[in-house]
Amino acid sequence: MAFIGEHRARFGGVEPICRVLTEHDCKIAPSTYYAHRKRLRAPSARTVRDAELKPLIQQIFDVNYRVYGARKVWRELHRQGHVVARCTVERLMRELGVTGAVRGLMICEFLSVVVRRFDVSG
Repeated sequence: MAFIGEHRARFGGVEPICRVLTEHDCKIAPSTYYAHRKRLRAPSARTVRDAELKPLIQQIFDVNYRVYGARKVWRELHRQGHVVARCTVERLMRELGVTGAVRGLMICEFLSVVVRRFDVSG
């Protein structure tokens, strides 16, 4: 992509460069170059929305003693007037590395068992 950007003025645009690259088994469509260039200039709507929602999700999670799961965080966002899909909240919570409390599971740490040999021939 950088090569195309640097040399497009010299070779008469993007299309001729992509045509030559395709002949040499490096298939890049001009639309791919333009889409990549657009992504570098401005972030996507999803990226912008995620940046807005992540602090809200983290705040709700922290205020509620770090036990709220995705469903409760999602419901709290709706109560506050933020319309967002639950799968989006789940994805963002995974990216933030936060998980709700799980009821009914006990975390047990097992001690290492000492292996002893008892000799009965005595």
